[in-house]
Amino acid sequence: MDIALLGFGTIEQELWGILFLSVRAGAAMMAAPLFGAMTVPAQLRAFLGVAIAFFIHHWIPLPALPDLLSVAGILALMQEAVIGFALGFVLQVSFAVPLIAAEQIAGTMGLAIATSIDPSSGSQSGVLGQYFSMMLIFIFLALGAHLLWLELLIESYRAMPPGDAMFAAASSEAIVRFAGTAFATAAAIALPVILVLLLVQLATGVLSRSAPSLNLFALGLPAGVLAGIAALIAALPILTEQFSGLSEAAIVQTADLIRP
Repeated sequence: MDIALLGFGTIEQELWGILFLSVRAGAAMMAAPLFGAMTVPAQLRAFLGVAIAFFIHHWIPLPALPDLLSVAGILALMQEAVIGFALGFVLQVSFAVPLIAAEQIAGTMGLAIATSIDPSSGSQSGVLGQYFSMMLIFIFLALGAHLLWLELLIESYRAMPPGDAMFAAASSEAIVRFAGTAFATAAAIALPVILVLLLVQLATGVLSRSAPSLNLFALGLPAGVLAGIAALIAALPILTEQFSGLSEAAIVQTADLIRP
């Protein structure tokens, strides 16, 4: 008896379609900072990618996919991985901004040696950087930006149909420009605190010149730490506004990537 008559003739095609669609979602999950953190098991990320692909396979009308293990199919899979990594990399760039700003502030405060293991990446990072990262995560989740990013990931299958869309060079240039904007945002976040610390260092320098008996190292380090903490408390509303704008800019940039 023919297997197709039993209703199993399209199972291979359905599985290939779900597997093909899950490449973009899985790559985006791996590259995104929240979903791709080390604390999130790889099995859960793979399951989320397959789950999204399963619903997309039934929700969105898609063009005919290339054949399994063909040259066109392998090239299309690579293209899907590139699109997924690009969508997640935009969030990765935005979440690196607090770490850059914190390194600048911690180096001026004298807290550069205060490092610990970052649970999200597994690498060593400053304590101040982890504090800024947690602030950005809470603001990002409070604004619902993670839901908007997932919506854009699903919408990308409609705007850039799998197997029929190419990742344009203009999109790569847009990511590079967004990285430059992220560096400028990091400098804007760190600038107020660094200016306060610069004034404190100038004041301790004047005191050490006027009273040579004072120990500059015993006076300057505690004064810098206290002034830095006070400046961070005073600049907290500005930091909240900067992180909110950064979350919005990341979502806007992700939307620009999938715009035809």
